[in-house]
Amino acid sequence: MALLEVTDMTQYFGGLCAVSEFSVSLEQGQLVALIGPNGAGKTTVFNLVSGFYKPTRGEILFKGASIKGKKPHEVTSRGIARTFQNIRLWFDMTVLDNIRIAQHHALGYGLLDCFLRTPRYMRREREIEDHAMQVLGTLGLAEVAHELPKNLPYGVQRLVEIARALSINPALLMLDEPAAGLNSADVEGLIASIRAIHKEFNLAIWMIEHQMDVVMSLCSWIKVIDFGATIAEGTPEAIQNNPEVIKAYLGDDTI
Repeated sequence: MALLEVTDMTQYFGGLCAVSEFSVSLEQGQLVALIGPNGAGKTTVFNLVSGFYKPTRGEILFKGASIKGKKPHEVTSRGIARTFQNIRLWFDMTVLDNIRIAQHHALGYGLLDCFLRTPRYMRREREIEDHAMQVLGTLGLAEVAHELPKNLPYGVQRLVEIARALSINPALLMLDEPAAGLNSADVEGLIASIRAIHKEFNLAIWMIEHQMDVVMSLCSWIKVIDFGATIAEGTPEAIQNNPEVIKAYLGDDTI
């Protein structure tokens, strides 16, 4: 059974078809890319799977159960985490608190425990902090745990957002243009970080990305869409030489 199975997913906004009969299957441990030109519908696909939109038609199964029409927090609680094109951190909270707060859905204690600082509250808070520091350590962020994100370089902020998504222990991590706005050195660091995440957590990673060096370095399978419709899918080698991809996405004969 596939971890994520999307079948004939279609989304209309008024009379505009933003996504047409999109299908994809992701297995545990896979690293897959979704690429296409600007406006192709990539982020709409992510928004549909993560619960921000309900598909007009089609089905979305995660671990064999339908998540079609589930709210974002319900999708997250089932084991899907994502990042966004634009960084969405709490910039006036420490990096550590940004990671800790992502676990609010699974605190395991109530308001009274919080007020009385019961043993259950103290134990769970220690567990949450230890887990947050472990995730930060995996991404080389332990030293900035008590810094405010707004005081950190842009590339580090990107990694903090990925760390926050990882803190819920997802089975599927969805990355929406993680390399956007990064310089070449930061891109190299991002590639190394994603490899480390993939190895350490053994989770499926599905990414939207425009920087082909990131896609080709990391992904074993690539799906290409244009105007909401799938035009190609296959290995990096196959996609590099696909004339439809070259025409729609690249506009020339090279990647």
